[in-house]
Amino acid sequence: MLPFRRFFLLLCVCLLAALPFGAYSQFRPAEVVPARQVPQSLPSPTAPEPGTDADRFYDANNPDRHKLQQAEEARSGLPLDKRGAIDWMKALRSGAINPRADLSGTKAPEVLDLDIILKNTKEMPYVKFPHNSHTQWLACSNCHDKIFVPKAGANPISMDKIFRGEYCGACHGRVAFITHFSCERCHSVPHGNVKAWW
Repeated sequence: MLPFRRFFLLLCVCLLAALPFGAYSQFRPAEVVPARQVPQSLPSPTAPEPGTDADRFYDANNPDRHKLQQAEEARSGLPLDKRGAIDWMKALRSGAINPRADLSGTKAPEVLDLDIILKNTKEMPYVKFPHNSHTQWLACSNCHDKIFVPKAGANPISMDKIFRGEYCGACHGRVAFITHFSCERCHSVPHGNVKAWW
């Protein structure tokens, strides 16, 4: 056994000595390109570029559109989230807005205090869907049955579908907070080894 160890050691030394002169001499250190600088802040969705509000909110063919309240005026004074978008729940809770349950404002909203935990989230924290914060200003018919079937497991919700405007994406990403940059607002229930990373 001893001669084999000597032979193996001698072979390793020879190979190491030959490396700079053999096939491996072609290798060069990798050049690392510096990372592109990412801006520290992104433009606020509450301050659109000039001219976009007319395209987004108003009928360009309406001769009286100048009489309507301008979007900047309507949005001024509303609380913002960390991304600079309107935080509608903070606005509701602070009294900055007071939605009506009906056109006349005589009915009280039918608030449902029920949280649903969605567990099909892979490595992400589970999703907590709070009916309470939604039914404080939306009727059940806003979501059921057109967007969501009111039965456990009947809605094959996925982030892909949400990003395409289905399920939660019918509002989130359009009016309510943007899901692309606010993962923690829905994925708020850690499980297993998944820790809150936000």
